[in-house]
Amino acid sequence: MLARVDSASQPLTALHGCAVWLDPRGALVWPDERLLVVADLHLEKGSAFARRGQMLPPYDTVETLARLEALVHAHQPRTIVSLGDSFHDRWGAERLDDEARHRLAALQAGRSFIWVAGNHDPEPQAGLEGEWVRELSLGSLVFRHEPSEHHTPGEVAGHLHPVARLSVRGRSIRRRCFATDGRRVVLPALGAYAGGLNVRHGALAGLFAGPFEAHMLGEGRTYRIASTACLMD
Repeated sequence: MLARVDSASQPLTALHGCAVWLDPRGALVWPDERLLVVADLHLEKGSAFARRGQMLPPYDTVETLARLEALVHAHQPRTIVSLGDSFHDRWGAERLDDEARHRLAALQAGRSFIWVAGNHDPEPQAGLEGEWVRELSLGSLVFRHEPSEHHTPGEVAGHLHPVARLSVRGRSIRRRCFATDGRRVVLPALGAYAGGLNVRHGALAGLFAGPFEAHMLGEGRTYRIASTACLMD
């Protein structure tokens, strides 16, 4: 049922005629384009909740940027695409502290950084470098925040925060995952405080015309699982 894929020997995944790598840390990498794609950072989610009186530890932005830094260090991309909901609300960038701003600027230095509009951050955030777009087309792929309701070949999207749940040796495991049928893919959320939607939920399963797989994130590896083998929550 489980197909282990180690980071050192992980084969590229075919996606609508393109060879991409589903990094077990939660990013899509397109080597031919030196492109790194992440989704749903939800930066400053903790401070957004604090504004509404719900106090969470204010460390989510620090952790999420550390995850992004590790990916950039590993892949040295020419372009980074953040697939929307990069900030948890329209004012998230204004609440970044100086250290977070410096770290984000360092990630952007010497490369293109493309912010895709999301439902939490539909307009450009003040004071940020990079290009802001509604969606991006590159080769045979199209990058957007929210998956189309239609069966759209070549679509790379986020928004739904896919997770997969399994029972292994009597123990329940629930982890973030990629959801793909080889024609389109939904990325897991990278944000430290982002929740998740089970791949068996109709909002996710209904995106695919036929069978699809969950690529569950693991420590240095992914596990490729048929969606029908995943458990409901």
